[in-house]
Amino acid sequence: MTTDFGRTASDYARHRAGFPEAFFERLFADGSVRKGDVVLDLGTGTGTVARGLALRGCEVTGLDHSAPLLAQAAEMDRAAGVQVTQVRARVENAEFASASFDAITAGQCWHWFDRPRTAALVRKWLRPGGRLLIAHFDWVPLAGNMVQDTERLILAYNPAWTLHSGSGLYPAWLKDVAEAGFSDLRTYSFDLDVPYSHADWRGRIRASAGIGATLDEAKVARFDAELAGMLAAHHAAEPMAVPHRVWVLSAVAPGALV
Repeated sequence: MTTDFGRTASDYARHRAGFPEAFFERLFADGSVRKGDVVLDLGTGTGTVARGLALRGCEVTGLDHSAPLLAQAAEMDRAAGVQVTQVRARVENAEFASASFDAITAGQCWHWFDRPRTAALVRKWLRPGGRLLIAHFDWVPLAGNMVQDTERLILAYNPAWTLHSGSGLYPAWLKDVAEAGFSDLRTYSFDLDVPYSHADWRGRIRASAGIGATLDEAKVARFDAELAGMLAAHHAAEPMAVPHRVWVLSAVAPGALV
């Protein structure tokens, strides 16, 4: 079953919460990224990471293979008053000069790539001492909570969906970057609740890999109606406080630290 987030671009842009302010504050506070850095954002999608960095004074290129997502990113960048250079290509086929970037970010996308090849390319594209930042911003299913109920419903419509029951932690990514020659590997995480109305949560799920990015329109519509009924019956209070976890892996490319 092919996953195509371009099919969900409108819902993705409108309803999917981007990385929180605390994420960007931490990146700049610990020196992972600095104002004026030249940054490449892999799998940029609607540009949540790229735009956040551009707003803080970085020179950012956003890389993605989906034209609809890049179009949404461009529209949101204009509304925010920032400029992000866009490149349309799959990460594994992209071409950039060696040692072009101070930092390379990958927000909510590392699992979609050929990870060994991507890690090798990132090492090539980073300047010596440059930093790779792999980040996730995941909902957290807990026993009896609304997220768990939503995941069960997704699986009822799409049993092939594998991105369920997650902890929001990704230790396998450390092996990816260590084997590519990166050093000074560090991880951190923090939790927060994200407010969602019923309408926004339904849009968020329509924009997910398990529903809108894979299922046909008729099946998405049936799912959406059933999700609306489940929320009204069992999670009526709005806004809902949806538990999320931010997780970040920071790694340094070989060479002198910048």
